[in-house]
Amino acid sequence: MQICVEPPPSPDLADDCRQLEAIIGQGRLQPVFQAIVDLEAGTVLGHEGLIRGPSGSALHSPMMLFEAAERCRMTPALDQACLRACAERFAELALPGLLFVNIGPETLLAQERRPAAVLSFLETVGLDSRRVILELTENRPGGAYPALREAADGCRRDGLRIALDDFGEGFSNLRLWSELRPDIVKLDKHFVRHIHLDPLKEQFVRSVADIARQSGALLVAEGIESAEELRTLRRLGVRYGQGYLLARPQARPPRQGPRMADMLPSVGRRPGPRYQPLARDLLLEVAPLEACVPNETAYRRFAEHPDCFAIPVVQDGLPVGLLRRHHLLESFARPFNRELYGKKPCRMMMDKQPLVVNADINVHELSSLVVAAERRYLVDGFIITENGRYLGMGTGFALMRKISELQLSAARYANPLTGLPGNVPINETVDRLLGMDAPFVAAYADLDHFKPFNDLYGYAAGDSLIELVAHLLLEHADPERDFVGHVGGDDFVLLMQSDDWETRLRRVLACFGEQAAAHFSETHRAAGGFEVAARSGEAVFLPLTTLSLGVVKVGAGQYHGHREIGAATAEAKKQAKKMPGNSLFVECRLPGEPASCRCGRS
Repeated sequence: MQICVEPPPSPDLADDCRQLEAIIGQGRLQPVFQAIVDLEAGTVLGHEGLIRGPSGSALHSPMMLFEAAERCRMTPALDQACLRACAERFAELALPGLLFVNIGPETLLAQERRPAAVLSFLETVGLDSRRVILELTENRPGGAYPALREAADGCRRDGLRIALDDFGEGFSNLRLWSELRPDIVKLDKHFVRHIHLDPLKEQFVRSVADIARQSGALLVAEGIESAEELRTLRRLGVRYGQGYLLARPQARPPRQGPRMADMLPSVGRRPGPRYQPLARDLLLEVAPLEACVPNETAYRRFAEHPDCFAIPVVQDGLPVGLLRRHHLLESFARPFNRELYGKKPCRMMMDKQPLVVNADINVHELSSLVVAAERRYLVDGFIITENGRYLGMGTGFALMRKISELQLSAARYANPLTGLPGNVPINETVDRLLGMDAPFVAAYADLDHFKPFNDLYGYAAGDSLIELVAHLLLEHADPERDFVGHVGGDDFVLLMQSDDWETRLRRVLACFGEQAAAHFSETHRAAGGFEVAARSGEAVFLPLTTLSLGVVKVGAGQYHGHREIGAATAEAKKQAKKMPGNSLFVECRLPGEPASCRCGRS
């Protein structure tokens, strides 16, 4: 008979276990909180409680802390201690919104066996269990789906809610989502990082957002660190986010959420050619119903008002759902349904995942959200909020009509050859940047000896050369921070906020020098120019057509309108045209200084 004896723990492990027991027993865990933000309203949905060990301890790092708990088989005990520490501090700070706390599967199963202890503790610290979200984190594969589902259902009966953490990473998978039906899903930061540069990640997140809407779960994107990532997530319909761009973990976080205008500053956006209408411009006043109002009330309103397509459902002024006309009427048309559900609260029959947008989102972003979402939003409309509270509704029809108006307006002011914005939007954009006191660079681009080239080679060749300039300017401008406009003929204007604007302009000149050669005959390329008849009738030799760029740097308060900047860039362009070849001239003198102060560079 062979007896297997488990070897005693190593001295280092035994020391870690004793230290961990002391940390838990003496309540020395240190919680910090990171805000989770509504990306539309800029309000705080809640805070994730993150744990640190005692300062100066070998177990201060959360990674070291939980690795020690894993080795000591104390993970459930540590999870429970973290929950208590975070809940107590969260209540003490009176932080707004929900409290998110990480737990492992073992702890979730243990929670079902000992629910009273946690509920009693939450009651003691004055924290409603309905404000607590248990984030399920898996660091190794598991298959106890029925037991986990039963435990999750038990937590919900006690008022707690379940989140699936780090979705898409490790062992957090679709099967677990399907089995647990979490209230919240947190998208792993891997799929957020550089999403604006990765079409595959974008498609993955779009699909996850669709599944979240279908399942009724809130989707939270983790690890947002750049304005470009934030902008892409909002376009894909991700409503909530977390990351260093929005808020860092803090021991005492501020109660107010960040303003999205601060996260997406004007200097990081491409200046639009004209005023961008907002969702509030589509506003329809539709009286909402409170969530406790019976379905019969909604049925009567739909019956009395044939033009009423949907009724928002609110709770304390906050939108929680949408009653859809066709859904409710069809349901009540079935035998006995009106009798069965007429007196039940309308929250039972509402769509719990309506499209909710902030009143200040522009219609282009809104249209991207609607297109990326389900088709029903075009029919049923969307809810418009201000500071998170219900304001009114908008319809897909009104949105499409507004988009059509914008397209017609844009076509009216665009250059017909290149499609780029023309004089009116250029001037409006300059004045808007000046009004914001935003530093930028104004560049005037012009082709040298273009008219002789056009006369010699024909208007089709001239149009081709103009289109080349337009293509190169767009290709090398920052699509998020720079604006390209076409004044007319061979004249272009760039309004640049990119930090590396000079490098970009020099690349334009280099590429034009390489690509413009194909627009000349071999004879003219070999000669370095062409002969044309001057007004006197004599033949004049001109060099090959080149590109000149005159640049003016605009600081706050230096100029007072687009006319002043237009005159300054025109003068800078003249200086550039005095230089041989493809040239760049940067005006260094300030407005009003004499020409003797000029220090431009080519």
